Amino acid sequence: QVQLVESGGGLVQAGDSLRLSCAASGRTLSRNGMGWFRQVPGKERKFVAAITWIGGSTYYADSVKGRFTISRDSAKSTVTLQMNSLKPEDTAVYYCAAGSRATSAHYDYDYWGQGTQVTVSS
Repeated sequence: QVQLVESGGGLVQAGDSLRLSCAASGRTLSRNGMGWFRQVPGKERKFVAAITWIGGSTYYADSVKGRFTISRDSAKSTVTLQMNSLKPEDTAVYYCAAGSRATSAHYDYDYWGQGTQVTVSS
């Protein structure tokens, strides 16, 4: 089992920055991929970014490339999503997820956090 707890969401203005954190506990070594997804009501969950615990390889959705940065602290079992130049369309509930590999497909992840709301006003 892996437990994930997100934090850091909130209400910001367009152009501002926000940092999300995901604290992982349990059998974290069994899951090499960590991802961030986001979802707005009535729409499917979408990939944002992913990283591997081993090697730190990173992957990004085109919509956030150059604005968001994913990183991990293996010693603290924490994954961070630094979000800069936020836009109103970034508004969503952001979820942290753990899976055997870092991919953009939500079905590759079998552990999910409870989500944290990010709201960007124009």
